[in-house]
Amino acid sequence: MGIKADRRLRVFSGIQFSGTLHIGNYLGAIRQWVAVQVECENYFCIVDMHAITIPQDPVLLRRKTRELAALYLACGLDPLQSTIFVQSHVRAHAECCWILNCVTPVGWLERMTQYKAKSQAQESVLAGLLDYPVLQAADILLYDSDQVPVGEDQKQHVELARDIAQRFNRIYGETFVVPEPVLPKSGARIRALNDPEHKMAKSQAHIAGHAVCLVDEPDAIRRTVRRAVTDTGREIAFGDAPEKAGVNNLLEIYELFTGQERAAIEAHFAGQGYAALKRDVAEAIIEGLRPIRERYARLIEDHAELDRLLALGAARARAVAEPKVEEVKHKVGFLSGDEG
Repeated sequence: MGIKADRRLRVFSGIQFSGTLHIGNYLGAIRQWVAVQVECENYFCIVDMHAITIPQDPVLLRRKTRELAALYLACGLDPLQSTIFVQSHVRAHAECCWILNCVTPVGWLERMTQYKAKSQAQESVLAGLLDYPVLQAADILLYDSDQVPVGEDQKQHVELARDIAQRFNRIYGETFVVPEPVLPKSGARIRALNDPEHKMAKSQAHIAGHAVCLVDEPDAIRRTVRRAVTDTGREIAFGDAPEKAGVNNLLEIYELFTGQERAAIEAHFAGQGYAALKRDVAEAIIEGLRPIRERYARLIEDHAELDRLLALGAARARAVAEPKVEEVKHKVGFLSGDEG
């Protein structure tokens, strides 16, 4: 599994701001990062370099980077316990990516499901779109990450990182820890409220009724949940029947925000209709997000403090990533900077 020092378990995670963070991101990923940050050595990366695989407005990119950092912190990630940083602030990511490009077959990249889906929608495919899974591998491998929490849609990319690590290790000797993808035990696929057959997506969070975003106001949350798709029945119970996907989605959201047992939830809603279900789900979300909204409002107004915390995180990340990339450069035969 690669070289592993005598240290705490290392976890690497990142989110690209391809849209607005919503309760699916929180329940399926961020909340679980917060829960384990004391137990593990955590690296949480805002992947702005991945963001530019599609055109970005520079002013908006900087604003979204700060907003995402503020949301990470507002959700409970502690900059004193976890390393929270912006990808482009650590140059080793780009350097390591280039070296890994040179051991990665193009065929491995062309088989990526997300690449095939996204490239079909574009007249001209940018090289970054094809190559960004290698940058993602560099993100992970630079920190000798043991685990990478991901949703099902990103598992293939962690498997690619494993393949790249193993190939590099075979060619140049044991260098990288081979990471394991970790799927969340709950909340992994919170469904879209307007279409419970599909996952709630950041890229569609702006569509009315699709998602509840983390900084939505209470009245907006109530409106969104009231519009949630259910069915023509009345039974409120957990289940896998496709026609009950909307009701089950609302029940799972209620379960995750309240922490109640399923039997107790079903008993609570026994004899009630979908209007009552939606009302109580909305109030559970509002209360669950209240401290996040309040902390976010304070953080986003203080750019200097936010930038200070990101600089602190970048320094801690560089302390790990730079020695690793120097090891990689030495393995492939580059001269070190102090050699003649």
